[in-house]
Amino acid sequence: MNPLLATLQPYPFERLKQLFAGVTPNPALRPISLGIGEPKHPTPDFIKQALSGALYDPSSDLTAYPPTAGTPKLRQAFAAWLRNRYALELDPATQVLPVNGSREALFAFAQTVVNPGPKPLVVCPNPFYQIYEGAALLSGAQPYYAPSDPARNFAVDWGSVPAEVWARTQLLFVCSPGNPTGAVMPLDEWKKLFELSDRHGFVIASDECYSEIYFRDEPPLGGLEAAAKLGRTDYRNLVAFTSLSKRSNVPGLRSGFVAGDAALLKAFLLYRTYHGSAMSPVVQAASIAAWGDEQHVIENRAQYRAKFARVTPLLAEVLDVALPDAGFYLWARVPGSDTGFARDLLAQYNVTVLPGSYLAREAGGFNPGAQRIRMALVAETAECEEAAQRIVQFVQSQKK
Repeated sequence: MNPLLATLQPYPFERLKQLFAGVTPNPALRPISLGIGEPKHPTPDFIKQALSGALYDPSSDLTAYPPTAGTPKLRQAFAAWLRNRYALELDPATQVLPVNGSREALFAFAQTVVNPGPKPLVVCPNPFYQIYEGAALLSGAQPYYAPSDPARNFAVDWGSVPAEVWARTQLLFVCSPGNPTGAVMPLDEWKKLFELSDRHGFVIASDECYSEIYFRDEPPLGGLEAAAKLGRTDYRNLVAFTSLSKRSNVPGLRSGFVAGDAALLKAFLLYRTYHGSAMSPVVQAASIAAWGDEQHVIENRAQYRAKFARVTPLLAEVLDVALPDAGFYLWARVPGSDTGFARDLLAQYNVTVLPGSYLAREAGGFNPGAQRIRMALVAETAECEEAAQRIVQFVQSQKK
């Protein structure tokens, strides 16, 4: 058995299951979950039609093994989206690659780029998406947790990372917009990270799966876009990861792509060829349709904006919470223990939230997720609003 498996920590939802063991939710109220970041808006019909129609398209031959690199048409769809979204020109043949969702790709990428020599480090935000930690540990590296700054809407404090840590770093995970905080990195922070990458030679993996759900007029800056603005059009040591799951409400499709440094993608393709990670031709057909349409993305974003506009002010009456830059989470400070808050809220009001301490690690004697909860506003507006009203009642009842 691989001994590195023993280094993995329980996934947040397994810990949540253990926390709720023995809790009987209030039977007078229907259950509402704000726990899992799983999009609940309906999948657009045209994507379903593209998926089903591909089953009868002779070009989508299920009797043949699909190429790991995807079809030229699929890669051209990726390049066209990058052109339309970021005004970038990438080579479809060498600078983009399909993946079966960003989660699978983020994990596999670490196995490709980390050299398990003496004491390699993988730097990731704290709080963070737990795949970063697991990918680091199973690649033979140790994770280093870069803290977030509450004073800057929980943007990562990259300046706090010591020089000796950067010197040992082989891979840096960046998440912008962030999970769970929704913070977006500005250009000056990207410039700082690129300079550090040039100095120390580490690779940057930019997780951008929340890039199309935002609340300001200006869309979030992407990693490749930042590189191009700074004249780094070879995207040296940079790969961006994106997905259709949140953008198009198709988490079950397991479809996304990576883009950036051609040399890194060549190595990643080699790894994936052995890994057996080819995308089904019918999923490719649905993906091409989804990446080629922006109207459903605009409508989806409008739903989130309307929902957050109704829910955030309600919760702000009783909790320290503010509208994020982007994403579909609210990251709220709660009175007392975050785990106790989540457990008692379920028992009394049948609403599930995720304790923030489950999404972070203690570093420097402090867990930055402590006394925080993450609320995924993924259900329809009425359900999220009802959940918010129950949370308000719960907090008010605790003060009596």
